[in-house]
Amino acid sequence: MRVLVVSDIHSNLPALEAVLRDAGSFDVLWSLGDVVGYGAEPNECIARLQGLEHRAIAGNHDWGALGKLDLEDFNVDARRSNLWTREVLTSQAWSYLDALPQVLVEGNWTLAHGSPRHPIWEYLIYTSTAKQSFGHFDTPFCLVGHTHVPVIFRDIPDRRDCLAMQPEERSPFPLTEGRYIVNPGSVGQPRDGDPRAAYMLLDTDEATIEHRRVAYDIAAAQRRMRAASLPTRNSARLELGW
Repeated sequence: MRVLVVSDIHSNLPALEAVLRDAGSFDVLWSLGDVVGYGAEPNECIARLQGLEHRAIAGNHDWGALGKLDLEDFNVDARRSNLWTREVLTSQAWSYLDALPQVLVEGNWTLAHGSPRHPIWEYLIYTSTAKQSFGHFDTPFCLVGHTHVPVIFRDIPDRRDCLAMQPEERSPFPLTEGRYIVNPGSVGQPRDGDPRAAYMLLDTDEATIEHRRVAYDIAAAQRRMRAASLPTRNSARLELGW
């Protein structure tokens, strides 16, 4: 099965559309949370996903927009964006987000936004934290988002740490001899210094993953954010990938 894996779309419809065009055919899409937040088209992004065969889980911005998290835990710009999103969400979009689970298991894969230990809010940035997370899911593989940075963590059972690898773009990576936690990066707001939308293709039959980047119309996304009077910093950072 060919799976398109996306995360942290953040209401950035131009980025999502670019990913869908670039990915080609796929059997199902897996969304790892934060469909909304920051960007100006939350309802449109949700509707786009609903038109596809897909599975999805909740992220912290999805919960923030619904009032399921205290917005005082967000930075000022994120808080403003979530309050704006809360005001513009349609009832259908609200119901969609409200029904999203925190964790899903799809075959050999566990899906969690932050981490399998704390699905909504924990950041897997360091190998020490990733190592602890391997004890919180039972499948061979786990997919996470939240950090907006692509990375592959490989568990090394006889060590207290694990190995972190930066994925090579458009080069299939075999998932052999061990357990892995994989982050595809962010579609709508990358933060690794590369402004292109990030996503991943998963071949469940061959047990390979392929990280990809694709350019999109950043200026269009920025114009829509400015028109909605969303925080300037969040639109400006799109062109920097930060």
